[in-house]
Amino acid sequence: MPKIIVALFFLFVSAVGWSQVDQEKLEQRKAQIQEEIREKERLLESQNQKQKSVTTIIAQQLEKIKLREKLINTTEKQAKLLKNNMYINQLEINKLNRELTDLKADYARMIVKSYKSRSEQSRAMFLLSSKNFLQAYKRAQYMKQYANYRRAQGEQIKKKQSELANYNGKLEVQKTEKQKLVEEQQKEREKLEQEKQEQEKLVNSIKKDKKKTIAEIKKKQQESRNIDRQIDKLIRAAIAEANKKTAAANLKANPKTTTAEETKKTETATKIVLTPEAKLVSDNFKANKGKLPWPVEKGTVSLRFGDQPHPLISSLTVHCSGVEITTDKEASARAVYSGTVYSIQRLSPVNMAVMIQHGDFFTVYQNLSSVSVNKGDKVSTKQNIGRVRTNTDTGKTVIKFMISQNTNYQNPASWLFNM
Repeated sequence: MPKIIVALFFLFVSAVGWSQVDQEKLEQRKAQIQEEIREKERLLESQNQKQKSVTTIIAQQLEKIKLREKLINTTEKQAKLLKNNMYINQLEINKLNRELTDLKADYARMIVKSYKSRSEQSRAMFLLSSKNFLQAYKRAQYMKQYANYRRAQGEQIKKKQSELANYNGKLEVQKTEKQKLVEEQQKEREKLEQEKQEQEKLVNSIKKDKKKTIAEIKKKQQESRNIDRQIDKLIRAAIAEANKKTAAANLKANPKTTTAEETKKTETATKIVLTPEAKLVSDNFKANKGKLPWPVEKGTVSLRFGDQPHPLISSLTVHCSGVEITTDKEASARAVYSGTVYSIQRLSPVNMAVMIQHGDFFTVYQNLSSVSVNKGDKVSTKQNIGRVRTNTDTGKTVIKFMISQNTNYQNPASWLFNM
């Protein structure tokens, strides 16, 4: 039985510890979302001052609505976790109350018994009436133990009362925190409803000129596809170049055993034939999947990877071969992992791109206004590689980031930390 009690105690302590860690993580996530919302509000304010494209304002407003929904969801998780903690504390309070009641009842019985035999004469008679010295000694020891037991019971009652006061204090704090979370949640819901109404007004305003809006979106998508083809061409050139070097090295190392057919097969492979050194680089990059830093210090995801309905016109599907992140004006782009700069390209008069090679993996950083590295440079994780361009029409500063293994494009969300 004591073993079960000890096990339950440790289980209770562990549960409280885990819940505290979870609360801290949720609080950090809530702070991050709130900062992202503030950033969206700054962008929207700047956009409204410039009176630019309505479609841009709607897209930014939609991003803010999604962040607001995430914030409400995070607050709900916090409230639920707090409710569970309050339930656990209430159970402990109930248990302490029961133990305290039993201790007080037992102590009261001892006091009554002690009162009945309270006189020094009674205690002396109890000792003197012993049949022999041994019995007198045992009776003296019994009286001593009984007195010690009374003191221990009194101390135990004080301890339980202190524990009870502590848990009651915790419960009161948690009740206040829960009320605060409920009020926060209500305010966020009211803001969300207001933002949705504003969004609806903006959407209705562009329905009058739907054809023009669709044409504008399709034009941008075509430009994006053209850039994707340029990037794809660069990656294929990198594969061919790497394989040509590998074939030449193999031929030099084994001129007698390497056949012309093997050389040609290596040179024309659609994947990089990795040397032992390149394989080590590739494996190290792969081992950091889900832990890579963002290509900018801070920002919010404005367009995710793959095919998705356009946020304004659901009948249109847009494609993104990477991820678009809206960041601060004058923000620096940074390498997500150590590697070698394979190429620097000017994709359009205002759009520069840097491609970094990591074995048979490539990371691409698009929409840069300037570049601070050169082809062939070795770069380290988080090293500044250029400045992200701010669109003069929309006022948005957006970096497009891509990851591919050979020509197989990856979803950056599965590679970057906390995306």
